[in-house]
Formats: sequence, C-alpha cells, structure tokens
Amino acid sequence: MNSFSYLVPTKVIFGKDALDSLAAELSQYEPNKVLVLYGSGSVVRNGVLKKVTDILDGSNISYLAHGGVKANPVLSFVYSTKDLCLSENIDFILAVGGGSVLDTAKAVAHATANPTIDVWDFFEKGLPISKSLPVAAVLTISAAGSETSNSSVITNEETTQKRGFRNELNRPKFAILNPEFTFTLPKYQVSCGVVDIMMHTLDRYFARPYDNEITNQIAEAVIRTVMMYGQQAVDNPYDYESMSEIMWCGSVSHNGLTGLGSVMDFSPHQLGHSLSGIYDVAHGASLSVCWGGFAEYVYKSDVARFARYARNVFGLTGDNDEILAKQGIEKTKEFFASLNMPLTITELLKREPSDDEIENLAISCSYNKTRKVGTFLPLDYNDMKQIYTSIK
Repeated sequence: MNSFSYLVPTKVIFGKDALDSLAAELSQYEPNKVLVLYGSGSVVRNGVLKKVTDILDGSNISYLAHGGVKANPVLSFVYSTKDLCLSENIDFILAVGGGSVLDTAKAVAHATANPTIDVWDFFEKGLPISKSLPVAAVLTISAAGSETSNSSVITNEETTQKRGFRNELNRPKFAILNPEFTFTLPKYQVSCGVVDIMMHTLDRYFARPYDNEITNQIAEAVIRTVMMYGQQAVDNPYDYESMSEIMWCGSVSHNGLTGLGSVMDFSPHQLGHSLSGIYDVAHGASLSVCWGGFAEYVYKSDVARFARYARNVFGLTGDNDEILAKQGIEKTKEFFASLNMPLTITELLKREPSDDEIENLAISCSYNKTRKVGTFLPLDYNDMKQIYTSIK
C-alpha cells in the first residue's frame, strides 16, 4: 500500500433526530455569538432555519441570522460578512444549507480570524493560515461534501476566477445530517448533487498512484451506491432511504477516504470551475459536461484503469480492455443524461459557444497558460483547449 496520513475530526450526527444535538454540540465551544449563515431562502421556506433558531432561542445561545449566499459563492459576500462578524463579535459560524453556504462559512471564518489579511490571498496565492473561527453545518443539500472536507471554493466575481483552498482548518467541528431536510429540493438540484458526489469520487479514482486496493474498492462502492440511489432520489425526493444513502455518500466522497494513497487529480473539477466561474452555472452541471471530454482524452494513458472501472462499477465483461474502457465512459455519460444533466457546453449554456469562448475557458483554467492540472495525465493549456473543443 502507498503511504498516507488521514484525519477527519468532524463529528457527524446523522438521522431524523440529528438536530436535537445542536445545542449540546454548540455549547461545547462556549460561543459568545453565533452567525447562522444561510442562502437565498429555501431554508426559510422549508422551515429548517426556524427549527435551528428555535433551538438556539430555547438554549439561550446568542446568534445573528444572515442570509444571501449565492449558488456559486462570491468573494464580495465574504468580505461584507466578515465586516458583519467583526462588528457583531461573532466567534462561531453555523452554516445552514449546502456546499455553497459551507464554503462561504469557511472563507468568512478565515477572514474574520485574520482581519488584516485579504482572504482572497488564501485562495489565490495559497497563503499559509494558522487560525480560523470554528464552523459547523446543518446540511440541507447532498452534493459538495463540504460538511466533512478540508476544502472551500469561492469565486471572485470581478475577475470570474474560481479558486479552491484546501487546509485542515476548513474542517467543520461537527455536521448535522438529517436527510429529511433535503426533501423539498428541486429535481435539478438533486441531480446536480448526485453528479457532484460521483465526481468527488471519480476525481480521486482516476489519479496516481492507485495501488491501495481497499481505497479502490471503497471508491467503487461509493460510485455504485450513488448511481443506485441517485435516480430514485431524483424521481422521488421524499424517499428517505434514497436521500439518506446519497447524503452519506456525499460526506464520504469528499472527506479523503476514497483517495487515500493517491494524489487527487481533480482535472474535471478544474475544467468545470472555469465554466461555472465565467458563466455562473450550476457546479454539478459543469462537471457532467466536462467529465466525458476529460475521460475520452486521457483514457489511453491507462486503458486498464478505465477497464477496471467498467468491470467493477457497471459489471461489464470482456477481454478487450480498450472496448471496456470506452463502454465505461459511455455508461457514465448515459447515467448523467438520465438525470437530465448536460453533456456539452452547448446544452449547458443553451447556445453554442464561440471559438473565442473556448479559448477563454482554456486561458482561465490554465491560469493564463501558467499551470498544468491533474496527475492521471497532466493537462496543459493545449490539452484543456482540446477537451473544451471536444465538448463544445
């Protein structure tokens, strides 16, 4: 087995009664004042926010509720919320929502704890960080896995740059997961979440090295489970079994477990970040567009790996690895299409992108031709441009 270091300190409380633990979990940190952060109002409409604030009121925990997080969280909101936290003496952030709210909460926590540093420097420059405010989650969307991950992604809307920042200080202290809180999600949002969960696993599975067999089998099991229950969840978002399975898969897919012993690739995520950063499209939809083009471009660098994927995930059989590899890629694209997820940029934007737009995407993803992405097959600007062109 390859060497690795693994620590996931986030405490997960899962189930229909999970929220009952909120006050006790928060009290351990003796917060002066909690910022209850949420998005555009769905948690208001479905009653989850009121459940949270009722518990805080009943436990005499001081808090300030603050909404407005966008689906692709933006830097300007992080700045303004940091100022709010400083003026209100906030020392704990409770994110009520999905990955966008959690990613924002993490960035705000860093910004508030380091008020003399531009928080964007953590994301753009990888500036070292030594302190942050504690963050916790009440999850309402199964998708990003941010409730257990060490990552946060923010978009600088002035430059359309979308940047991720990985650091152990991004790990939430605890996460409350009640699948019932996801019941009212639109089908499109559930579909985007299913794709995101799969991609967090696929981006670790198609990476190098990959010699840890237990890691391989865990990843394959997560992908099979997400596909098994994902379609059911889209068809019936009120199905507790399906929503609970994909919720836990979401957490497992992005806490590092499915990639132990390898170096994360995340090329499709990087390709997708440029799409969602420039066009403000749903993250999951950008990933369904990019994965097929990526896979078809890189599979010949390791046909056997893609053939294993076809055998172990889809149950395909045969002695010709080349044929199996292609079939596995096609089966994945077919699954995305079955969820009504786009497979091309034209489908995503509902118009055909120009050649200049394809060029701009490659420039954006390569940081103006200054970086490569990925470990499975490192991709430079020219590779990125060919992939974007293939999924045009």
